[in-house]
Amino acid sequence: MSRLDSFIHRLTAQRDILNDIRETVDEIEGPVLELGLGNGRTFDHLRALFPDKRIIAFDRAVGSHKTSTPAPENIVLGEIRETAQTFVGVGAALVHVDIGTGYDDKDAITLTWLPQLAAGLLRPQGLVVSGLELLHPQLEALPICSSVPVGRYFLYRRIE
Repeated sequence: MSRLDSFIHRLTAQRDILNDIRETVDEIEGPVLELGLGNGRTFDHLRALFPDKRIIAFDRAVGSHKTSTPAPENIVLGEIRETAQTFVGVGAALVHVDIGTGYDDKDAITLTWLPQLAAGLLRPQGLVVSGLELLHPQLEALPICSSVPVGRYFLYRRIE
């Protein structure tokens, strides 16, 4: 598969899963956290899906299109591993994580801290949608919509 096809499949998977869990997330109290703002496409989609929820985005620097950039009070800049730690316990309804690099060695390092962080950001029954597989005792893997190939994107619920 070409890198372009892989990129398209990743974005389609994001959209399909987020659309599929919309009603569930609407019923869960708490903000939505976007770990990895990038150019803001997914943030913009989250904003359309969850207009009544606060959406906080995290990234190293602002690189998003001006129409897809959060208000200053809803963007946290710096290394996500460090900045998101200050939000542990916030009780997020949803955490969306798109910070994989496609390099197994780099992603392995991220996976030493990301599962614990994601679990800590969520409220019980909160959901995490991730491009990386998150193995953690408080995260229960959930089935994803049939349009997404197994292993392309992941969905979890925080259990007690």
